[in-house]
Amino acid sequence: MNQQRILAAIALLLAVILVAPKATMAQSSYRLPPQEVVDIIDAKPEPAVSLSPDANWMMLVERQAMPSIADVARRKLRLAGIRIDPKANGRFTPSYWSGLALRQTDQPDATAISILSDAKIASVSWSHDSKHFAVVVVAEKGQQLWRGNVDAPKELKLLTDRYNSVMGGFDWMPDGIGIVCRTVPVDRGDEPTPDPVPPGPNIQESAGNKSPTRTYQDLLTNIDDEKLFEYYATTQLAIFDATGNSVDVGAPGILSGFQVSPSGEYIMTTTVKKPFSYLMTYRSFPRSIEIHRIVGQGGKADRELFAEIPMDENIPIEGVKTGPRSVGFRAGRPATLVWFEALDGGDPNKKVDFRDEIVMQDVSFSEAGFSDQPTRRVKVEHRAYGTSFFENDRLMLVSEYDRDRRWIRTQLHDFSQPEATPKTMTDRSIRDRYGDPGGMSNRFDKTGYSIARQDGDWIYRTGAGASPKGSLPFIDRQNVKTLKTERLWRCAEGEYESIVRVVDNGGELPSVITVRQSKTTPPNYFKRQLGGETDTAIKLTEFKDPTPQIRGIKKQRVTYKRADGIDLSATLYLPANYQDGTRLPLLVWAYPREFNDARTAGQISGSTDRFTMLRGITHLSLLTQGYAVMDAATMPIVGDPETMNDTFIKQIVDSASAAIDKAVEMGVADPDRVAVGGHSYGAFMTANLMAHCDLFRAGVARSGAYNRTLTPFGFQSERRPYWEAKDIYHKISPFLNADKINEPLLLIHGENDNNSGTFPIQSKRMYQAIKGNGGTVRLCMLPFESHGYRARESVLHTQAEMIEWLDKFVKNAKPRDSISGDGESVSP
Repeated sequence: MNQQRILAAIALLLAVILVAPKATMAQSSYRLPPQEVVDIIDAKPEPAVSLSPDANWMMLVERQAMPSIADVARRKLRLAGIRIDPKANGRFTPSYWSGLALRQTDQPDATAISILSDAKIASVSWSHDSKHFAVVVVAEKGQQLWRGNVDAPKELKLLTDRYNSVMGGFDWMPDGIGIVCRTVPVDRGDEPTPDPVPPGPNIQESAGNKSPTRTYQDLLTNIDDEKLFEYYATTQLAIFDATGNSVDVGAPGILSGFQVSPSGEYIMTTTVKKPFSYLMTYRSFPRSIEIHRIVGQGGKADRELFAEIPMDENIPIEGVKTGPRSVGFRAGRPATLVWFEALDGGDPNKKVDFRDEIVMQDVSFSEAGFSDQPTRRVKVEHRAYGTSFFENDRLMLVSEYDRDRRWIRTQLHDFSQPEATPKTMTDRSIRDRYGDPGGMSNRFDKTGYSIARQDGDWIYRTGAGASPKGSLPFIDRQNVKTLKTERLWRCAEGEYESIVRVVDNGGELPSVITVRQSKTTPPNYFKRQLGGETDTAIKLTEFKDPTPQIRGIKKQRVTYKRADGIDLSATLYLPANYQDGTRLPLLVWAYPREFNDARTAGQISGSTDRFTMLRGITHLSLLTQGYAVMDAATMPIVGDPETMNDTFIKQIVDSASAAIDKAVEMGVADPDRVAVGGHSYGAFMTANLMAHCDLFRAGVARSGAYNRTLTPFGFQSERRPYWEAKDIYHKISPFLNADKINEPLLLIHGENDNNSGTFPIQSKRMYQAIKGNGGTVRLCMLPFESHGYRARESVLHTQAEMIEWLDKFVKNAKPRDSISGDGESVSP
């Protein structure tokens, strides 16, 4: 009798499985989009270019379009906020460069570095004197570090096959020949194996102090994780000289950072200490900062403790830790440390006259420790944002940031005139793209430290050149005495040419290396001399168009206004075969950004004159399928930084409505066939639009966060924790409004997403919520993929998902007036 009941139960279970609705899905095979999309996405990219600091040499780097899923699926360890490749003893990367060739910048012929022709190349770095280069290669049993010389590029020297980059890369010594790097300790032993029987529970405890923490991923979870992290992150710092011999510095440890002094006499190291945290990444772990004085070639060094930094706990939202931060040697002096210290306890909510001060200390040892005491040099009104130095070591440029106004100010301090008022070089909203004077052009000094490029009293600035006509990159020079600014060159309208290197050439004005492109001509490198009356640009490369089949795609910038009067813009793309007057299905793709005021929110950025390329998971592939695309449709969230999210929903709905109205007004969009999409915060926006308006027939949301109660200590620019703004967290969480999503929504997410807040569980629970409320939804979880998707199989599958979803629910959708309230089609 029991056997009969069991057999009957099995039969019933099989029947249920066989007739289970299609909404219950299992793992399926990767699919391909239409062949024309495959051909475009698969197109081999042109080589990447690495210029030497003096721009006399050009390294051409061969690269592949996409790695395979087998590359992405390699074993990786997710520990303390790092993804580790245990085989390589380095950070996990899904793809490598496949070849190098060296050429003089102004000569067409390149010399292939044959020893690396089939190698897995992880990185390339130039010495500051442009005479040497270093290459990291991933071999069968770890990473190798090679050094080359431009005079004999085929004669590379292997420095070590025990290179370890888990905690960061290498650096050049001040002589431009020696290299300091982390290596695998010779006595490391075998990887620790997990204990099959846990020694006890995993316990965390707090003593009642407030410690708001963002929601990080890839964190330590138990004692086995701690052992693995220690095993792979522990390294021995070593210096390799001109002959390839090495000297160890200090003892093995978890070295999260190091820096060589300009004199080459000292090395500052930052070592991570226990206890580790299960809530924060290694960057917040306790650490000690030590100064080592290198003694000869005997492998010994004097050492002094500079600071013990505790765990980064009890720090307010958008606050900083107390004590020294951003410690490093400053340029222009043999061995002077410079750092920031908070004067407000690290709390941005405190009302104080000065938030930070900049401190300096000359490094020298005595029996009692450091010989010199710290000198407190500059107090700043707002949070210290950065420093820059000059060949004249009495000058220092200090940037500070006012978070309430989103305002940045830079001032030039002259220590030879301590009583003088510092000169304000820039003073603007960080969102004011039109008023951006550009960043200061720097160069390497003889020790390899970055200092301002200066000709007499003139410094140089390069910028993106945002304007109502789009981005027109430029180079200016500014007089540090009079603050007068002169424009030396600006990109011509109708093309896009950006500066990649400013080059000293002994003349009155420098020359520049640029990359020039247009809508129909691919990016290529040029060299031009500044100050000439005619166009002196010399073409340096001849890269070809990898996808000529898409050259007919049309694009233009469109501008329009939101209901509240704020200026909006987007780049409108139309298919290559578009016929004027044809109304197409439309995809609006966007990402919200925060602004303090309407003026900066309405500014235009980007350029429609850039070469159109369709790569990776781009949504522009829909242009090949008969869609119009409004790309980068601006969705500004304008208001007080403390409360702007109170009106988030209304602002994105009004922005979306204005975008659609513009496309319809132009006669290119069918208002009954419009979709919306976005990635990350854009996916959050997409789900909210689907829940709070009926403007769209379907949506595509990739790698988003949908339940803001799972990011309770702020998100994006939201400063209030959940407990201070529960209503807002609820209101703008599409998960909590899933019952209102009555149009089809496609959710795509990488199963190994490492972005803060966008846990894969966000999409899984969003799918459950919509499904449970009777909505139309599809969830695609991509194995082994992170926040962005890299593997060829994943990329092409994502393309197939987007195209099939939007074809079904947008392009081929029945008119809205033929749909009844329950979603079923109605016969005419």
